[in-house]
Amino acid sequence: MMPSYFFAHGAPSIVLEDNEYTKLLKNFKDNIPRPKAIVLFSAHWEESVQTVSATETYETIYDFGGFQDELYTMTYPAKSDRSLSERVRALFEKKGIQSVLNESRGLDHGAWAVLKLLYPEADIPVVALSVNRNLSNEHQYQIGKALSELREQDILIIGSGGTVHNLRRLNWQSEGNDDWAEQFDNWLQDKLESWDTEALFQYHELAPHAQEAVPTSEHFIPLILAMGSGDTNRQANLLHRSYQYGNLSLSCWQFN
Repeated sequence: MMPSYFFAHGAPSIVLEDNEYTKLLKNFKDNIPRPKAIVLFSAHWEESVQTVSATETYETIYDFGGFQDELYTMTYPAKSDRSLSERVRALFEKKGIQSVLNESRGLDHGAWAVLKLLYPEADIPVVALSVNRNLSNEHQYQIGKALSELREQDILIIGSGGTVHNLRRLNWQSEGNDDWAEQFDNWLQDKLESWDTEALFQYHELAPHAQEAVPTSEHFIPLILAMGSGDTNRQANLLHRSYQYGNLSLSCWQFN
């Protein structure tokens, strides 16, 4: 069965960087079977109804400003897979989850920056999925779980976001890690590895420094979605954790 993954996408410039985290992403394809397709939840696509992309060939969305000029010339011309988009909708419908198709939206940087590191040739079909911060964490988990059988069909499920994502607390000159960010991620690691969904669904009340780490939930949601898709075996493995600018987490979780 194909594992599912959560990748932190950090700052948009991550696609230009050379560090331990980007090395892991660049070597990722050498360590798992080649997927038939990729289904990806991006923190940067928010909709009130679960939306499933069905764009024939994606345009590249530059949903950021103030970064290197090179980023604005990058493209990721992946194609979608209409039949898979319909299959995803059918799986949602089976679980009573309302969803709609979108046939025009491109890939935002939460999607393409990660995918460009993972599969730079853009030769694997991609179905992008939105997130909705107004749903409960339990509901988010069920959305991910609804897609779990895709893993048996060699389809790679990815959540792209960030566990600690507070742009107001970033220190652009920092070379160290902020204690409060590490304390939050340590709590999170314990609950993920023990598959303690009861605590995880209440992380904002229970986790240390949760208000600072997750001031808004859209970047955290893809972690719960990816975890939900791993509900069959309930095994979580932390493959990497580091930080940019003091507290912007770069983490990779594998759910088997």
